[in-house]
Amino acid sequence: MKSLAVMQPYFFPYVGYFQLMNAADLFVVYDNIKYTKKGWINRNRILQNGKDVVFSIPLRKGSDSLHIRNREISADFKKAKLLNQISEAYRRSPHFERTFSLVERIVLKEETNLFTFILNSIREICECLAIRTEIVVSSSLDIDHSLPGKTKVVALCRRVGADVYINAIGGQDLYSKDDFSTHGITLKFLKSKPFEYKQLDNPFVPWLSIIDVMMFNSPDAIRECLDSNYELI
Repeated sequence: MKSLAVMQPYFFPYVGYFQLMNAADLFVVYDNIKYTKKGWINRNRILQNGKDVVFSIPLRKGSDSLHIRNREISADFKKAKLLNQISEAYRRSPHFERTFSLVERIVLKEETNLFTFILNSIREICECLAIRTEIVVSSSLDIDHSLPGKTKVVALCRRVGADVYINAIGGQDLYSKDDFSTHGITLKFLKSKPFEYKQLDNPFVPWLSIIDVMMFNSPDAIRECLDSNYELI
């Protein structure tokens, strides 16, 4: 059986994103869907002074109808400021040197296209976390990309020969297992288990950016979380 997962690109997403990717044989990243302002495509959260704080990539002004791959990063993106913010927030963490060198390499990448910039960050993190799942950009697959929701996912599964579709747990409100089974596809939902760890002397704040996870956890602990700290339902 071949499994497929499909997601939008997110900037330094939380650990569940990488659990989903790690659980699938093939991971499709949407580049040809509309950019959403209130989503997590170009922003996320880190721990700063014991509280969760949002960081983001500023974008050039553009039409709300533009696809993610057509959005550009603003020339006002102050990369040094973001890196300084992350450095100050985590400089006392046990895995600062290793993690910050990765973050720095990602943020300083010379790229103005939003999708390409974020895709590079995802690939870099996967390499660091030893996630070997094949990553495919959605527009490279020959399907009717105007198809809506579930119908488009089914088309993607058929195109790549997947008979298992793994979705994030939030998809339970959108997709029915019976609907997928009529197409010969088994639908599963990935539900992350609580993953609590010491964040210096602060009360634990869950589901922050993968940056937080990597700053406070060893590679072995992260691998264990990716491999087994969830259930497929």
